[in-house]
Amino acid sequence: MTVDRLAHAALLIVDMQNDFVRVGAPLEVPQARETITVHRELIAFCRERDIPVLYTKFVAGPGRTLIWEWSPVLAPPICCCWKEHLRYYDDVGKELDGSDIISEIYPEPADPIVEKFGYGSFHNTNLDDLLRARHVESLFVTGTVTQICVEETAREAFKRGYKTTIVSDAVSSYLPDLHAAVLKNFGLKFGWVSTAKELMALVRGH
Repeated sequence: MTVDRLAHAALLIVDMQNDFVRVGAPLEVPQARETITVHRELIAFCRERDIPVLYTKFVAGPGRTLIWEWSPVLAPPICCCWKEHLRYYDDVGKELDGSDIISEIYPEPADPIVEKFGYGSFHNTNLDDLLRARHVESLFVTGTVTQICVEETAREAFKRGYKTTIVSDAVSSYLPDLHAAVLKNFGLKFGWVSTAKELMALVRGH
């Protein structure tokens, strides 16, 4: 029997936040800005088909955790990804909450936003409950960073039985070799890897 990778799908957008995406952000991933147009197309496509759209936010502070060892900008005085910590970004010319989702793909009021304190979006969060309540069986995963929060989230989804597709042109990394390695490895043993165009064509024909 062929696995239906598109059944009861949801779009999960990982960590497209100001402190990752904006120019000069403490954990800037310049390549994330290149995925904004694809994100917008994919979000619109999903909304037209009543496919749920969910967002995650990485939140740090105020208490130190082990993750700070590898991202020292989480600590004061920079306070990267602290809720309600305002930072000025040159590309938008104003102060914004660094932990917030970027305005270009901002959630609608009914879209769930899952806050997490680590890399994976399922660990110690209510994401699984939110998906089960919506009868979700398949996930389309996008966002940043490919080899960190995206990969961890996609593998966690696989372990929980979700048929998971990483959207290759809607994920981003500052390390091209690790970006490519994650996509190759995930497609070999954990789920599927498709461009947004390929995925939307599959959904249209489903």
